[in-house]
Amino acid sequence: MDLRTTRNIGIMAHIDAGKTTTTERILYYSGKTYRIGEVDDGEATMDWMDQEQERGITIQSAATTTYWRDHQINIIDTPGHVDFTAEVERSLRVLDGAVAVFSAVDGVEPQSETVWHQADRYHVPRLAFVNKMDRLGSDFDAVLEDMRKKLEAKPIAINYPLGSEGGFEGVVDLVTMEELRFPEDGHEVLRSPVSPERLEEARRRREALIDALSEHSDEITNLYLEGAEVPAGLIRRELRAACIAQRLVPTLAGASRRNIGVQPLIDAVVDFLPAPDEVPHAKAWNPKKEEEVDIPCSSKGMALGLVFKIQNDREAGPLCYVRMYSGAIKNASVIYDISKKKRERVTRLLRMHANKSEPLDQVEAGDIAVIVGMKNPQTGDTVGTEGWQVLLEKMHFPEPVISVAIEPKSLSEREKLKETLEILAREDPTFTSAENEETGQLIIRGMGELHLDVLVTRMIREFKVAARVGNPQVTYRESITKTVEHTQRFEKVLAGKENAAGIKVRIEPLERGSGNRYTKALRNHQVPDEIYEAIERGFTNAFGSGIQFGYPAVDVGITLVDIDYDELRASSFAFEACANMAFDEGARSAGPVMLEPIMKVDITSPKEFVGEVMSLVSQRGGLIHGSDSKAAVDVVHVEAPLAAMFGFTTSLRSVSQGRAAFSMEFSHFEPKKN
Repeated sequence: MDLRTTRNIGIMAHIDAGKTTTTERILYYSGKTYRIGEVDDGEATMDWMDQEQERGITIQSAATTTYWRDHQINIIDTPGHVDFTAEVERSLRVLDGAVAVFSAVDGVEPQSETVWHQADRYHVPRLAFVNKMDRLGSDFDAVLEDMRKKLEAKPIAINYPLGSEGGFEGVVDLVTMEELRFPEDGHEVLRSPVSPERLEEARRRREALIDALSEHSDEITNLYLEGAEVPAGLIRRELRAACIAQRLVPTLAGASRRNIGVQPLIDAVVDFLPAPDEVPHAKAWNPKKEEEVDIPCSSKGMALGLVFKIQNDREAGPLCYVRMYSGAIKNASVIYDISKKKRERVTRLLRMHANKSEPLDQVEAGDIAVIVGMKNPQTGDTVGTEGWQVLLEKMHFPEPVISVAIEPKSLSEREKLKETLEILAREDPTFTSAENEETGQLIIRGMGELHLDVLVTRMIREFKVAARVGNPQVTYRESITKTVEHTQRFEKVLAGKENAAGIKVRIEPLERGSGNRYTKALRNHQVPDEIYEAIERGFTNAFGSGIQFGYPAVDVGITLVDIDYDELRASSFAFEACANMAFDEGARSAGPVMLEPIMKVDITSPKEFVGEVMSLVSQRGGLIHGSDSKAAVDVVHVEAPLAAMFGFTTSLRSVSQGRAAFSMEFSHFEPKKN
């Protein structure tokens, strides 16, 4: 495999910007599919789950491989709906580049902002594709301005639309100064010189492109100052460098549904997005040496890959999507799950095309494939060899904020339900389940009502589990407001042996949103590692069971200050129990407080209903942070407690005659107002 001719890309956007339609066209024109699947007809290749076809949205990120101009392009189609943010997050973690799709009518929408900032966090170079140029109200330049304002990005047009709305017929390529038109099926691209009446605008826009590039290229600056022609090859080379360095975002126009502008987009993926060895080296953590190490992308190194997604197959078991960062994994070989410290056998290696597959002999650094045969994989596991046990950087997942009680319709279904919940939790790290110790109820938690609705529907249809589901409930959190020091003793006789442990800890509140932290202020070399591991385990488990009300504890810092260790009476069990008790008792005296999830809500409403929408939000205790005015609608930005948002859809429809819509995502936790 040649790294230089490989591209690992994702396609990301707000729900309904045409992301899946664009992916379908890319597959069609690169010869991977022989007919175009339409989202609106429920036949998109990449949306292969029943629910995706029914709802017309992408839920799981599907992976596929296609070829263009002798380049291998691995594409991951990610969901646009905010409830499936974990799918987007894990896809971005393993990509080298991305295509951001924007609607030419709506511009930068709320979820586009979220995904863009997620991509910023992983330093992913991007192209932008302004889709739906054939729609009423489309405005290419307004989208570019929106990107500058809302995303603080530096988009630069490398082509621009020929006409707009109903008169949209193609694009003008500013690199080669040609007009490109796409006949009915769009397979053939008709190129012609820029017509005289468009020449002035084309020159002005090309000058803007060269001007933007001259900031980053001395060669272009010199040619520009001399008044010499800047060759297309030089523009492409410098634009590639600026895109990979994330200084510019090459932007293209098109209308995927009408097959206009897709081939220039695939060309841009090959021309401007990086190969796996052109991005900064992946980082890994060496737990033995307690240091960070660089992982050069080379098939000659030792094997190291990241399981970034798990999909359950009824016959084959877990399908583990793995991105290789170093070395190679061969089919039918033994690999080592470094995160779990377990050997696993690779029974099959597959290259995926949505939900179809082809067998592979091996997967090398820089490539993406599926491993079949791992017994207990989890999203985020690092796989490789026993001789090089380093852990690739973990993915960050948001906390679930909504919960629902679920119970089997009969006792015989209980085990089946528990197995299904385990499978779904392995697939999706933002979905968790636990038994309520007081009521014995099974509680499932997720990112939003749609997220849980999709998962429950999967349980009933796909896994054939007969279950009853309660109403959605808010998942609160607990935290503390004071710093305390606490000493804890534990003594118990078990099976005739005395077990004793003693620790002193400092428990303190951390900044909101920073998560929990456990640190050791001391290191006694007389105390074995397994005792320290047991203490850490005790605290980690205690965080999950809460302080007063059983909700998970967040933003709590625990420092182990002192340890009372007696070799004859010490045991891992005793220290784990001691840590658990220390947290329970210490946190109760540290000013415990209950936190509720606050959601960031963006409501899109026709102008005539904005007053009613704002008053509805105020009645529910929401805070209005302002609004943006667009051609036909206003977007109102709101913060509201999640508890106030249940049933909001129905109320919003009734005050806006069904014409307003909203998107909602978790923002932060704050103390609950009584």
